[in-house]
Amino acid sequence: MTNKIFWLPAVLAGASLTISAQPSKIAVINLQRAIISTKDGQKAAKDLEAKFMPKRQEIEKRQAEIAALQNQLRASSNTASEDAKNKLMRDIDAKQKSLQRDGEDASAELDQEQQKLFQEVGGKLMAVLDKFASDNGYALVIDVSAQSSPVLYASQAVEITRQVIDLYDKNAPAMAPAPPTAGAPASAKPTTSAPPTAKPKPAGGK
Repeated sequence: MTNKIFWLPAVLAGASLTISAQPSKIAVINLQRAIISTKDGQKAAKDLEAKFMPKRQEIEKRQAEIAALQNQLRASSNTASEDAKNKLMRDIDAKQKSLQRDGEDASAELDQEQQKLFQEVGGKLMAVLDKFASDNGYALVIDVSAQSSPVLYASQAVEITRQVIDLYDKNAPAMAPAPPTAGAPASAKPTTSAPPTAKPKPAGGK
């Protein structure tokens, strides 16, 4: 009986060590900022900017042409015939509608390309985050970039965004995408400028 009493504290101590070895830390990460701040994310944003720059410049040129026609209409409002003014208004309206459609198509195409690149970089970043959390004893990592995030305040001491970015950039060539998880962001994008979407203005407006 005495031996059993002496053994009990040892058993409890062993159980205590087992419990304390479990991950217990909590961290927050701005996953959207992390993705677009990696070298891969920055390169993807620059590549998209270069790819869509011609379309952006074309749209801006057409916007300027419409603005010039609107100025011409206003300047000739007291001198041009009704037929001439009506023709000019029809031309402006047709150009505005065409530009609106083309601008929306370009924005939709850019959104699709952004999502594709975001998911590619985001998948690899999640693999880095999984390893970082496992290696450093984190039981929970919360993405504070999500609009639905419940976090109202988090100390800088639990912010791991910078560490994950640095680890990603160090290991990116060797990292494979992680399997999709419920915590992965679905809608964030690299900060690439979208082609301006034309907004119709009244042809005779000021």
